[in-house]
Amino acid sequence: MPKVLFAASVYSHLSNFHRPYLQWFRDRGWEVHIACAAIPAEADLPCDRMIPVTFEKRMSSPENFRAAAALRRTVRREGYDLIACHTSLAAFFTRLAVKGLKGRPRVLNMVHGYLFDDHTPAHKRALLLGAEKLTAPETDWLLTMNRWDFELAAREKLGRHVAAIPGVGVDFGPIDAAAAEEGAALRRELGLAPEAFLLVYAAEFSPRKSQQVLIRAMAELPDRVVLALPGSGETFEDCRALAARLELENRVIFPGQVRNMPVWYRAANAAVSASRSEGLPFNLMEAMRAGLPVVASAVKGHTDLIEHETTGLLYLYGDAAGCASQLRRLLAAPEKAEALAVRAKNAAAAYGLDRVFGPVTELYAAAAGLETAAATENGTAVPLTEG
Repeated sequence: MPKVLFAASVYSHLSNFHRPYLQWFRDRGWEVHIACAAIPAEADLPCDRMIPVTFEKRMSSPENFRAAAALRRTVRREGYDLIACHTSLAAFFTRLAVKGLKGRPRVLNMVHGYLFDDHTPAHKRALLLGAEKLTAPETDWLLTMNRWDFELAAREKLGRHVAAIPGVGVDFGPIDAAAAEEGAALRRELGLAPEAFLLVYAAEFSPRKSQQVLIRAMAELPDRVVLALPGSGETFEDCRALAARLELENRVIFPGQVRNMPVWYRAANAAVSASRSEGLPFNLMEAMRAGLPVVASAVKGHTDLIEHETTGLLYLYGDAAGCASQLRRLLAAPEKAEALAVRAKNAAAAYGLDRVFGPVTELYAAAAGLETAAATENGTAVPLTEG
């Protein structure tokens, strides 16, 4: 029986994004293992073995090198046929674990968004790009989700085969099933007035997600605008403190982790994002499918999803005043907001799991040596590059 190992920083990443692909391998008779941190007691992923591996966010942490050493022993013992790497830090240390290993398995790295771009400080960019170059010889297949990442990976030869995919596919079923009545009920529960204009940004609280930009933008918007920030993370308390300093406690909602995001989208009037960079973000694809106009920072990942003035509005990253200006345009022209929402919903269809699953599994099949496959970019064939 052939074996595949899926490696990621945390269990929730594999659970949220890769469940259908784990099942795809099992359906074809593969033994499926996962390696990650934070495996819950109630873990229910379709796999045969769960291997606890502790990765820490600080790249230079000794724990990460111990994790790589443990993975190397596991790879030797299990004799995997394929390793699929996910999340930047786990992908680096997993590939480091097989470096120089005699008869190593094939390795596929799915890039969910490089954590650098043309505007990253030179020293940080050099470090992160250097890590990718170091592990490029161990990267047989490299899959990217946005044009900037694809072009960089192809130019720098960061994998033997470099291909573009339209994300991993979003299951839009829950979005489509959420009823307007549920959204109206949530608005009543939140105490929103009928004229309130609710913005939503579902994201981890971290420096990269930049919720502070949206909070500062709120200070320049009319009182009827309310911002909901579902999620948790390291900058959560800092954001709450900022909202308090700006006297926005009644207009910025911090609901914590929520399980009913489709209902929040039904309750909202628009979606926003202030992220520093993305791969191909689920939160915007879901909001677009829900029929919301989107205002987002003009960064990679966002610009792949949103055509400015056609399927959404963009502003310069970090520009709170620019964000507020674009939101005022939605407030002043409801007909424009509606037109953006309709076009966004139509555009989102290309990223549904029903459209994406086939192209992605074709590439898994090619990486596993099961069959040849054409790489795809948003459903269109693109050439592969070989390093």
